[in-house]
Amino acid sequence: MNIQKGIQKLLRRFLGISDLEQRLEHIQTALGRIEARQTASAETLSASEFKAFSQMGEDGIIQFLIRHVPIKHKTFVELGVQDYRESNTRFLLKHNQWKGLVIDSNADSIEFIRRDEISWQHNLTAVCAFITAENINDLLQEHGYTGEIGLLSIDIDGNDYWVWNAISVVSPAIVVIEYNFRFGVEKAVTIPYQPNFTRLSAHPSGIYFGASLKALCRLAEKKGYAFVGCTSAGTNAFFVRRDLKPDTVREMSAEEGFVEGNYRLSRDNSGAPISLSKDEEQRILQSLPLVEIP
Repeated sequence: MNIQKGIQKLLRRFLGISDLEQRLEHIQTALGRIEARQTASAETLSASEFKAFSQMGEDGIIQFLIRHVPIKHKTFVELGVQDYRESNTRFLLKHNQWKGLVIDSNADSIEFIRRDEISWQHNLTAVCAFITAENINDLLQEHGYTGEIGLLSIDIDGNDYWVWNAISVVSPAIVVIEYNFRFGVEKAVTIPYQPNFTRLSAHPSGIYFGASLKALCRLAEKKGYAFVGCTSAGTNAFFVRRDLKPDTVREMSAEEGFVEGNYRLSRDNSGAPISLSKDEEQRILQSLPLVEIP
């Protein structure tokens, strides 16, 4: 009897936590909808920022862009989502009723998403895969994502430049991609391509990953996209396909739109968080190989 009571107590506690998470989800969505209405008349990306489920102000910027950019297919692909609690597309899914594909290499995270109510309440496909330049097009095609889509978000802490460069089977109206502000505004550089790249394995500090904003802008130009701005936190850059970009969304240069982030991700050799100065970060990055993008 005592064992049964103990199990029942644990179940009640678990169900209580689950119910609390659902309530918090509803609150986040409701607050995001209020923010969306309040920023509906904003005329710039920076004035549109708000966070419902995104890491920083990406939710608001995406709402600004989909109000101005004509979107034929309300579909998204997000690469690198962890458990999808914090993401660039969750608000699109819940508020705007888009459908989408999310891919992450962590099996536990993908299983969490598949068991989350969001997967059966909405049209969401969650796939476990380690994304490379070689497999990304096959992954997209295998799960039915080809041709025009509304939005592509890339945040894989590594080969972001090379994966976007490789993508050819979808043509997003909007691209959101993380840049590494530590590379500065002047350099057009990215890490060398390694299919098995992981951030902490490449260097224990965790600051050696991704590409500079200028490198992404040069790739965007090659692929037919205009750079339209960054988050005020210096995390993500936003691009709009040139044939869809309205005059109300202003194109800018990398120098004009660059934002230097103030957040720190540094770790020591044991994996513990540490605070590195900008000079210390630069000494680390200058000691590691980079590819210059012409």
